[in-house]
Amino acid sequence: MKKIYLLFGIISALSLSSCNDWLDVRPETEQKAEDQFSSTGGFCDALTGTYMSMGSQDIYGERLSMTNIESLANLWYMDETETRRNEDLDLKRHTYNTTYAEDAIEAIYAQLFNVVAQANMVIKNVDENGGVVQNPAMRAVLQGEAYAIRAYCQLDVLRLFGQLPAGGTQAVSLPYSETTSIEEMPSYYDFNAYVEKLKYDIAMAESLLKDNDPVFQYSFAELNSAPAGLDDFFYYRQSRMNYWAVKALEARMLLYVGEKDEAYRVAREVIDATLEGEPVMEMSGPADFTAGYTLCPSECLFYLSKYDVMDYSSSVLIGGNMTVQYSPTSNLAITHDMRDELYAEVGAYLGSHNRYLHQWNNNIRDAYQQTYSATTKYYWDEDEANNLMTCHQLVPMLRMSEVYLIAMEAAPTLEEANALFQAYMIAHEVPNAADFQSMEELPAFVLSEYRREFFAEGQAFYTYKRMGAEDMLWCEEPVEEADYILPLPITEYNPNR
Repeated sequence: MKKIYLLFGIISALSLSSCNDWLDVRPETEQKAEDQFSSTGGFCDALTGTYMSMGSQDIYGERLSMTNIESLANLWYMDETETRRNEDLDLKRHTYNTTYAEDAIEAIYAQLFNVVAQANMVIKNVDENGGVVQNPAMRAVLQGEAYAIRAYCQLDVLRLFGQLPAGGTQAVSLPYSETTSIEEMPSYYDFNAYVEKLKYDIAMAESLLKDNDPVFQYSFAELNSAPAGLDDFFYYRQSRMNYWAVKALEARMLLYVGEKDEAYRVAREVIDATLEGEPVMEMSGPADFTAGYTLCPSECLFYLSKYDVMDYSSSVLIGGNMTVQYSPTSNLAITHDMRDELYAEVGAYLGSHNRYLHQWNNNIRDAYQQTYSATTKYYWDEDEANNLMTCHQLVPMLRMSEVYLIAMEAAPTLEEANALFQAYMIAHEVPNAADFQSMEELPAFVLSEYRREFFAEGQAFYTYKRMGAEDMLWCEEPVEEADYILPLPITEYNPNR
């Protein structure tokens, strides 16, 4: 099977030495932008490089999926007397003014805006030179995906560095980058204006992808099988910001900013979408886990293809590697008691709950033969015959489980919430789960489910923040408003000071 990632010269090493450097995306070959975007292949390579940058370990390849972001949510066990993962320990404590924490935050911030700048290059050059891409559908999809990538990253800038979306006292202005120039700083916007920028970019992505994206003619499974007669640019739509992924991103954004009615409407649009009478996407059930696909690839609306993810994740998370000894100095795992607390609400259904049964290795041992639980999401047996790249070598970015949770939380009636809940639990192989008795029960379930379902995928901290939670599971101190607002890097212009 062909590799999804293609190497090309648009990705530049990112220096953190000045506040403008994160906008520098000059090619390593010093190739001028007009040369890069002088052909269809150049446009495709530029967009592919943007996805590659999204997979950087400084953001979604690790820090904003497995390590730093989950430390912010207090999800990892860390022996404070032994661990040498100092940045994760500081972030777990919500202590942001240490060198370790500052370096981690700066790396995240810089790489997010590096991706945004690359997306901006695609947007700008489609406007200025898009005629070289003679296929109008391809041209629209190229630019639509770039708008979607920009919105995806800028939403996470808001979720990390922005004010509480509701109930807070601290107002924060943030940069929304629409520039490719290293000479021009982006404009800063207050919360409401920033959200309007997000809505505009998502609307642009949707309008460009609508009817041009092959997901309206082919199923995701067909596109993963490289259908004859279709340009290979359109293959593997789950590894790109396709139309339905953009709708899921819109639902995520709307729920985060408190527009529940609209979030419900958009989430239902994704859930109810059909192609030739079949659902466009359903939640992962027994088939994924029977095949050993612990990242639930069949329900991913968008994932990053990351061929080397196990090369580095296994050294931190261990996963299913029984030959590796757990070390409290360098590894991230949880205790058995923590795992029991994580799944406490599932209770009597643990015997069939497929995530509980298949996403954990509960027998990793330290030097004293004490056992811990490690997530197996980013680990697979390389010798298995069913070791498909599109099912293992990935980082989930948007999943149907989240779309169901959004619709469930934002449902207009208890009856509708329970219908969604039952469908959700059946996908987890938990039939006949007890219904909610009131809408007031929903937030607590949703919060706990974001911890379980997206463990090591980086969504729990944002859920705590969105809900303004004063308590975090496994956090000894009350969580204050300032704990939810990461400080802008000290090298960055900050109008909030």
